[in-house]
Amino acid sequence: MAKVAFIGLGVMGYPMAGFLKTKGGHDITVYNRTTAKAEKWCAEYGGDHALTPKQAAEGCDFVFSCVGNDDDLRAVTIGPDGAFSAMKPGSVFIDNTTASADVARELYDAAKMNGLDFLDAPVSGGQAGAENGALTVMVGGDEAVFAKAEPVIQCYAKMVGLMGGAGAGQLTKCVNQICIAGLVQGLSEGIHFASRAGLDVEKVIGVISRGAAQSWQMENRWKTMAAGQFEHGFAVDWMRKDLDICLGEARENGARLPVTALVDQFYAEVQAMGGKRWDTSSLIARLDNADK
Repeated sequence: MAKVAFIGLGVMGYPMAGFLKTKGGHDITVYNRTTAKAEKWCAEYGGDHALTPKQAAEGCDFVFSCVGNDDDLRAVTIGPDGAFSAMKPGSVFIDNTTASADVARELYDAAKMNGLDFLDAPVSGGQAGAENGALTVMVGGDEAVFAKAEPVIQCYAKMVGLMGGAGAGQLTKCVNQICIAGLVQGLSEGIHFASRAGLDVEKVIGVISRGAAQSWQMENRWKTMAAGQFEHGFAVDWMRKDLDICLGEARENGARLPVTALVDQFYAEVQAMGGKRWDTSSLIARLDNADK
């Protein structure tokens, strides 16, 4: 059992912290900007809550975070009440936020200057993956630090992999989001086409899902997409944040992402339709909406 802090109890962090307690049996202190959420978590799982990230991190072996963006991450690590100022030498900060590779490298360096270790460890699997303890975790950082942290990360994961040095986890998450964007748009167009062509969509998917067109998105989302139901957690607003990171990294490394850039604009159309909190499968809505 380790002494652990978890910073950020949103739709992902709340159940992830829960698995660290129930599956890992760790001694956990949580922090959330909205104190009521931290109090609710403690009532459900036990453990303590802190009033600042600094207070939560005191004496911990591992400190996890899952917050909104680069600026939020800086605030909870190197800000005035940030965790880095209270963490003990040799302890590990594990960031599950989807953020930029630049901030991951920045905080890796800042941690080293304070005698700490830092892993960027963004996750994939959405709200359902978090609630089922079945996330995929893509990690960047030092191999020895990863070996120490992996058993703790496994509490909420089905797959954990070290992808390279600092920032490699965030860059791998970019690849993940790039692939998802193209897949969801292709699936949206396929279902839309089948419907307009007068085909039985269920029969079509039943056949093509056994061939080369098969994907996780097809298996898990086609029914709700065809029914216009978009309540599966990972919101369009969050996807646009992630794609903005992808496109920014591409501008720096010279990668060409024409489909990703186009799908990002399609998501902007979904936002304009009122779909900011719809899940990412809602790309089909803009196609169906054009018929109205």
